[in-house]
Amino acid sequence: MIKKLLKRVFQQSARTRVEGRCHIIPFDVHGVSHEGISYAARRVTDGLQAAGFAAFVVGGAVRDLLLNRHPKDFDIATNATPEDVRRVFRRSRIIGRRFRLVHVMFGEDTVEVSTFRRMIEEEDAETDEHGRLLRDNEFGDQEQDAARRDFTANALFYDPATQEIHDYHNGYADIRANTLRMIGDPAVRYREDPVRMLRAVRLSAKLGMKLDEATGAPIAGMKELLGNVPQARLLDEMLKLLLSGHSLECVKKLREMDLHHGLLPMLDVILEQPMGERFIMLALQNTDQRISEEKSVSPAFLFAALLWHEVLSAWKVHQAAGESPVAALHAAMDEVLERQHAQLAIPRRYDAIMKELWLLQPRFEQRGGQRPIRLLSQPRFRGAYDFLLLRCESGEVDAQLGLWWDEFQDATDERRAEMLMQDDEPKKRRRRKKPGAAKQDEKTQPETATQTESPVQSEFPID
Repeated sequence: MIKKLLKRVFQQSARTRVEGRCHIIPFDVHGVSHEGISYAARRVTDGLQAAGFAAFVVGGAVRDLLLNRHPKDFDIATNATPEDVRRVFRRSRIIGRRFRLVHVMFGEDTVEVSTFRRMIEEEDAETDEHGRLLRDNEFGDQEQDAARRDFTANALFYDPATQEIHDYHNGYADIRANTLRMIGDPAVRYREDPVRMLRAVRLSAKLGMKLDEATGAPIAGMKELLGNVPQARLLDEMLKLLLSGHSLECVKKLREMDLHHGLLPMLDVILEQPMGERFIMLALQNTDQRISEEKSVSPAFLFAALLWHEVLSAWKVHQAAGESPVAALHAAMDEVLERQHAQLAIPRRYDAIMKELWLLQPRFEQRGGQRPIRLLSQPRFRGAYDFLLLRCESGEVDAQLGLWWDEFQDATDERRAEMLMQDDEPKKRRRRKKPGAAKQDEKTQPETATQTESPVQSEFPID
């Protein structure tokens, strides 16, 4: 009995050793080969170690490899200063003001290298009145760097040379238990950086990990702190969430934890409307599918979809007030975007794209004369057509409209002529000045159909 117990103890010690507060997990336990690390990242760690520095692959890359996922990128942490890293690698540059990082280039690959940072002691911490850290940019050692990371699953250090994982906070065990756990007191960590609440939701949905009870419990009572976060950081986290490839699950979890209020104005109201909820869920599902198929995704398209039913609602209000359809649509778009800019600061470079996608939607209803041909030539036609298909699938407009455009855009000229509907739009007369005696006669003659446009067409001047 004693022999068996001693044998198990010695076997466990041989497999996982402890150095100070760090558990060293060998390859034969975790099974992550250095071949899973990108060539560029291995070159960086090899170069720094050859120069006498410690260097590890850190964070999400190690976590994803343990979960049998392909990491999006490989970040390196080291005890070398940015200047040291710059001296080791000729093709590199130091970036950042608040905390300097180094980008090391190998061909088309860029590897981000950071120097170990330390936690700021509470008495020395520079915070706002809500406890949010305003300064967190001092160098430290590996243990301090692990302590300042957010979740235990993100606090793992992988050494490609030895294929060992350095674990200070039992992150390896949490990953194996499929649990997302905050390092330290969750309430304090959320107060230091409220964005961690959104990160908890995003990573839980993306990785399919359950939130540790202590990690999730304070969120409901601390969500108001998100109002103190700079808009740029909030937008960055929202884009990560929406473009994570798991946006559908993320939004569902946001709603479950009551965190969606205020991130996108009235998103909570939209999600309670059957038509609006179906449209948004289809847009998110479409985005997730495109990401899984490694197709390009436009943030402007996604924001346009998320805000579309707000625009529709405001459009109806302006029309009910007596405004023309076109003036009402322009007013609705401006109103929604201005409100959004005040909340989440969507970059204004997206505004023009979003407006074009919205403005083209009424033109899909116009299937007579030359209007469909002109619509096909619009630069945003493809995006607007995809937007139309979402509206058809959600039941907002007749599915036959989408089928008509699906055939029309690929049809021959003869078939297009057959498909065009009777143009019942009233013609707009236009006068032209000509020199000579014919000038007066010209004013009294009606113009040909090819020279006229319908009032609706002229009200949507996207051509």
